[in-house]
Amino acid sequence: MAADLVRVSRALISVSDKTGLIELGKALAAHGVEILSTGGTAKALAEAGVPVKEVADHTGFPEIMDGRVKTLHPAIHGGLLALRDNPEHVAAMETHKIAPIDLLVVNLYPFESTLASGAGYDDCVENIDIGGPAMIRAASKNHGHVATVVDPEDYADLIAELEAKPLTRDTARELDGLDGRFMRISMPNVGLI
Repeated sequence: MAADLVRVSRALISVSDKTGLIELGKALAAHGVEILSTGGTAKALAEAGVPVKEVADHTGFPEIMDGRVKTLHPAIHGGLLALRDNPEHVAAMETHKIAPIDLLVVNLYPFESTLASGAGYDDCVENIDIGGPAMIRAASKNHGHVATVVDPEDYADLIAELEAKPLTRDTARELDGLDGRFMRISMPNVGLI
């Protein structure tokens, strides 16, 4: 495969906003992409007939603490952070049975709207996303090997790119937000509750 092409063989999808999720899942599955997912996202994909593997099945570790710990695992972060062209990283992946993750599709818990709705303190605290920002940062740090999508408005562009040709490194970089085109993420000023 040419150096400027990215083979997307595995994607991790974990979204609060399910807009366009099924169409994206079906398009990825049609291109032979293995889809890893969590909780409600995995359930929505499975109910729509999209093949999906729960993150807990991928990591061999159950979701715990009421879902607070599900993607915070070396099999996830190693899969996002490993440099595929670094022999030491590749060896570590092989030793620890870490599979690469080529595409991350995440949008964060709706903290800002939960707070604005007047929800109680406990509901607001539970809408502070930990795993999502950690995965976005990990994938973005490894933007040469992992594409990141955080906005459902960008799914159509991603699907069109996959339909037209293999994902290019330039598009992967765009997806990571290095030019701001795909990664339109609003990080609300959380402050104190």
